[in-house]
Amino acid sequence: MFKEELKLVPHLPGSYQMINKEGIIIYVGKAKNLNKRLRSYFRGTTTGKTALMVNETNHFEYIVTKNEVESFLLEINLIKKHNPKYNILLKDDKSYPYIEYISKPYPTLKISRYTKIRKKAKKYIFGPYPNAYAARRVVNLLNRLYPLKKCSGNPKKLCLYYHIGECLGYCVNKVSDDEIIKIENDILSFLKGNDKLLIDKIMEKIKVFSNNLNFEKALELKNELEYIKVISTKQQIELRDNINRDVISYYFLNGYLSIEIFFVRNGKLIGNYSKIINTVSEDEINEFIYSFYEKHELPQEILVSKNIDNILLEELLKVKFITPIRGNKKKLLDLCFTNAKLNLEKEIESFKNNEKRTFLANERLKEILNLSNLNTIEAFDNSNLFGSYSVSGMVVFKNGLPSKKDYRKFKISLDKNDDYHMMKEVIYRRYYRLLIERKSLPDLIIVDGAVNQINACKESLRMLGLNIPVCGLKKDDKHKTKSLITTNLEEISLAQENDVFHYLTRIQEEVHNFTINYHKKLRSKGSLTSVLDNVVGIGEKRKKLLLKRYKNLDNIKESEIEDLEKIIPKNIAIELKKYLASLK
Repeated sequence: MFKEELKLVPHLPGSYQMINKEGIIIYVGKAKNLNKRLRSYFRGTTTGKTALMVNETNHFEYIVTKNEVESFLLEINLIKKHNPKYNILLKDDKSYPYIEYISKPYPTLKISRYTKIRKKAKKYIFGPYPNAYAARRVVNLLNRLYPLKKCSGNPKKLCLYYHIGECLGYCVNKVSDDEIIKIENDILSFLKGNDKLLIDKIMEKIKVFSNNLNFEKALELKNELEYIKVISTKQQIELRDNINRDVISYYFLNGYLSIEIFFVRNGKLIGNYSKIINTVSEDEINEFIYSFYEKHELPQEILVSKNIDNILLEELLKVKFITPIRGNKKKLLDLCFTNAKLNLEKEIESFKNNEKRTFLANERLKEILNLSNLNTIEAFDNSNLFGSYSVSGMVVFKNGLPSKKDYRKFKISLDKNDDYHMMKEVIYRRYYRLLIERKSLPDLIIVDGAVNQINACKESLRMLGLNIPVCGLKKDDKHKTKSLITTNLEEISLAQENDVFHYLTRIQEEVHNFTINYHKKLRSKGSLTSVLDNVVGIGEKRKKLLLKRYKNLDNIKESEIEDLEKIIPKNIAIELKKYLASLK
């Protein structure tokens, strides 16, 4: 396979792209030696996802670079641009929360995602905290113990936090710098690892509450004290040099890459990150590390396993990468490796089953429908209530997994219950827009219905000059999905295709729930709007403010007059409450 083409590949660094017969890039990789790497795919034995990728490859292309750093950056840019189906390490992961202390203009403590933290303000960042609950609990406790600024904006009068002793009234009062510095030093000292200072502070507060016979508050703080002690005990490790470092190791077996990262801050293990991925190449660990630190703060140093490319990552990320060979750092790295190995051994069967239900089920569906390519599926469903609030929803699945950022909602212009014309409208609007914006089209459209909806869909596609395959899901007398209707209106039973059946059912349930929730939201807003129209003094502007704040009638009914006064005058608020009370 590709015998003659491989002879022409140079023994130079660069990035290579595997391309299927439709001309779509399905995998992007890099290599120090392009010839050697490409030969390994087509001359050796491949298994798992690598074998699937090789079988789907129609031809390959490559770009020679000056060095490995250039090839690495080119590879990452191509992956982000083309989103190949077999490159999954660079797919978006949520970043972990950090604790952010801001000193100016007022001392403030809050939870932030690293990607949303502004770099210029005078602040200190602590984390990451894989346990978001623990991070929130620490911030809430510190806010209770120290009089930091808690309200938003700059109110012109002292707020509730000042009157209960949890704020110094920074917006109104002139607070001395010495007082602020004392608070700041305490908080920073604790976040850097000085647990004793906070424990003493809690004990002092408990004593005050107990002396004032406020036993409920004292008990709350006692529980917090126990929590802090437990966390502190769990965090102790052997490194006590106060250097912030991450420890990264991995275990690779039969195409499965198990990654483990320890977050060590000021000599304490504050959390860990674990991930298992079915990959084409073990070398993708380097791409993972680079992409990981696009969303997370870089520590002072990173300890890594010997097979990770220290020199390359150090040059790109501008941080020290170390592979220790002895001592406590080596023991910590070995512990990280052990966790990666144990995690894979524990989760591999579950992971394989999940792959079977998603990626492999998607591949099987492609075979059943005789499609040359099936990366992206767009599924549609309609919803209405006696012809009112007619809507459609669309969900997107890519390589067997939902892509929620691509979901779309549609308000339908029809005012009657007509599934055929509703489907025609939404399909036309969706793909007319994609054509105008020159965006990628899906490989398959799924409609939650049989022949009628398939024909409606095909009619709109014909008007747009498109030839996207369409299939429908047919239900039995008990309203359960039993078969697949193809573009040619051929019925295919799903009785023998267990994984495909569950895959399609999942898509069907996802689009149905997405559409129904949108419909309910519109109906709720619609009923609220009609009620507000009946209250004198509530015009379009006030109606929008009420809708934005309260969302539905029940929330307004439960609100107090004083709360409504923040949006509408008191006399109108009273009339609105009277009117709502009169409704049955």
